[in-house]
Amino acid sequence: MIADEVKQLSVPDILEKLRASADGLTHEEVEKRLEEYGYNEIIEKKVNPLVKFFGYFWGPIPWMIEIAAVLSLAIHHWADFWIIMVLLLVNAVVGFWHEHKAENAIELLKKRLSLNAKVLRDGKWQVVSSRELVPGDIVRVRLGDIVPADIKLVSGDYVQVDESALTGESLPVEKHAADVAYSGSIIKLGEATAVVYATGMNTYFGKTAKLVEVAKTESHFQKAVVKIGDYLIVLAILLVGLIFMVAMFRHESLIETLQFALILTVAAIPVALPAVLSVTMAVGAAALAKKKVIVSKLAAIEEMAGMDVLCSDKTGTLTQNKLTLFEPVTFPGYKKEEVILLGTLASREEDRDPIDLAIINSAKDLLIKTDKYSVTSFVPFDPVHKRTEASIHDARGNTFKVSKGAPQVILSLVENAHEIEGAVNQKVIELAEKGYRALGVARTNKTGVWEFAGIISMYDPPRKDSAETLKIAKDMGVQVKMVTGDHIAIARETARLINLSTNILLSPSVVGKKDSELQRLVEKADGFAEVYPEHKYSIVESLQATGHIVGMTGDGVNDAPALKKADVGIAVENATDAARSAADIVLTLPGLSVIIDAIKESRKIFQRMNSYAIYRIAETIRVLLFMTFAILIFNFYPITALMIVLLALLNDLPIMSIAYDNVKYSDKPEKWDMRVVLGIATVLGIAGVISSFGIFYIGEEVLHLTRESIQSFIYLKLSVAGHLTLFVARTRGPFWSIKPSRILLLAIISTQIIATLIVVYGILLPPIGWRLALFVWVYALAWFIVNDYVKRAAYDLFDHGKIIFHR
Repeated sequence: MIADEVKQLSVPDILEKLRASADGLTHEEVEKRLEEYGYNEIIEKKVNPLVKFFGYFWGPIPWMIEIAAVLSLAIHHWADFWIIMVLLLVNAVVGFWHEHKAENAIELLKKRLSLNAKVLRDGKWQVVSSRELVPGDIVRVRLGDIVPADIKLVSGDYVQVDESALTGESLPVEKHAADVAYSGSIIKLGEATAVVYATGMNTYFGKTAKLVEVAKTESHFQKAVVKIGDYLIVLAILLVGLIFMVAMFRHESLIETLQFALILTVAAIPVALPAVLSVTMAVGAAALAKKKVIVSKLAAIEEMAGMDVLCSDKTGTLTQNKLTLFEPVTFPGYKKEEVILLGTLASREEDRDPIDLAIINSAKDLLIKTDKYSVTSFVPFDPVHKRTEASIHDARGNTFKVSKGAPQVILSLVENAHEIEGAVNQKVIELAEKGYRALGVARTNKTGVWEFAGIISMYDPPRKDSAETLKIAKDMGVQVKMVTGDHIAIARETARLINLSTNILLSPSVVGKKDSELQRLVEKADGFAEVYPEHKYSIVESLQATGHIVGMTGDGVNDAPALKKADVGIAVENATDAARSAADIVLTLPGLSVIIDAIKESRKIFQRMNSYAIYRIAETIRVLLFMTFAILIFNFYPITALMIVLLALLNDLPIMSIAYDNVKYSDKPEKWDMRVVLGIATVLGIAGVISSFGIFYIGEEVLHLTRESIQSFIYLKLSVAGHLTLFVARTRGPFWSIKPSRILLLAIISTQIIATLIVVYGILLPPIGWRLALFVWVYALAWFIVNDYVKRAAYDLFDHGKIIFHR
């Protein structure tokens, strides 16, 4: 049933059409309608888990592994075949499992944040999950409630509904009986009974959410993986092609050469690179979840590490989202406490109006007692009269009236308005310049004449940690820009209180500018006031056009395009489902400090990914170049196909533990500097080639080992030195500058013990005994120290080159 049709129907007609009863639906009828209409929830398109799992066996890298397995089968190399299959399966299972866990995080969040509704069923009012509502249910909505489904009001006084999250309308909309209210909107004032006419995907909210499909854009992380992959694949194809041609020239077995070439290519191509980086981010996502930050898109962690501009909401993020009274302005004959007392008497707690509650709570804090006064009648605030009024009877038997509201309205009640008008207006202007909201307070005297008692002002105070958090953000290279729908005076005063520069611009006047001017203004601004949700998209787009990686916070459906456009879309606490769906990161706590925690964690995760990338590229270069030169120059295969597979299996799987490594987060935004990553990796790779030929020379010319023993000798060296390379790659300074985590250390030591035992006792490979194995360890450790010095010298060279480049 569409909203326009519902609007045309009278209340009795809609109740009849929906077969709704005055006693509500019965339990049996609810069950039937749940089957007919489904649950009241936004359905997200999901990929079948089996399809997702088999996706890990599809693609250029898996194809090469699979072809290598088939060739091993063809030439009856059973050990090779089974080890290759284990490598393929383990890679798929680990990748699938961690992706599955990450996707479940947002689902768990939705369950935690599920809403409840007050519904009439079987003649009784009861609270049920909003998910279980069906068309025809009679519900009760009141101040502060999120409308649980599309409803038509059937009885009750008017309600004010905030539909800004749906329509962009910033002011609450007044609704009366027979009007409709949409799912996801918020009741700001009043109470009413209504009938549900649409649920789930059939609601206005659901239809809007369908339009906010999350676009598949390539992140900086994905681009970096592609660049690393391309670099290694091109290198591997060139060198393997060379080996293949030389083997053909030497009339070696075609199938065996092809199998060896494929396995060497598999070892060279970073098979586990995407999985290791995804696991690293998934583990980081779990760490962030403990800090109440839910990551719905793993690549967003890497984006957040590089974020250098954060566009932050004011209300609830920089401020407490709680109205607080400022020092009242008193007029002759009245004290501060009396003004607050009169303001309290002109308020009604059960209405749950934010302004009334702020005044009442202030009175309680100041121990101002109201128990000696009784309210005999009360006229609530309405948009026409713009004031409240109460008739009061005190303990002495006196009766009088009190009123609070817009200062000009209250001023119009008093007899001496012309005498005090200038003073009142001056105070209101002064308060407005500070961003405070002013309310006039008046009472009648013994003769029934109204007297102006004073002005109550209130504001939304900054969060206690906002100023300190902004300082931390600045120190971390992140510029925070305030984005608020509030008046510019309020925005500037808030900025002043939290030590943010006060270059706040009016959003409507900025957004209409030409692209070049818009980009200049947006980049220089410290914030934007009177922002409508649609302006956020333009702000993000302008910042991205000037080369920034942008984070944007939001909570409404209309924020979704900006959240999707931003490099890091952040749905704040209590955001709508549509905003959460479009966002990359969802916060479950208020405030900016939780975002700063997320930035710190994301930069740690980036450091781990960077370390692994350098290690993996260096390893590939080392193995490929060493193999190629050994075959071309010495006509000797230094390691067998089985050894290559064992290297890949034993060295890549435990490397997953790098996700738990100890790192220090950078004090600047991180980004993939492929020049440095590939440069350092290449230097370490070449150093590895030199050390590998060194041990080949020792085995051949000094120790006079057999060719089979030399292969085991070299295999152990490649295995041990490979993991030692990781300890070199994980720091910019000396390897001891950051202690590795226990889990990483244990994983590497255990796998290298296995590799050592394999060659010592001849499990699958020719044995070499303990004496030679210990020699390999000493040799690898000596080169480990050398490589660490080489790495530091390379970093100095690259850093010096960078300085010259910038000059």
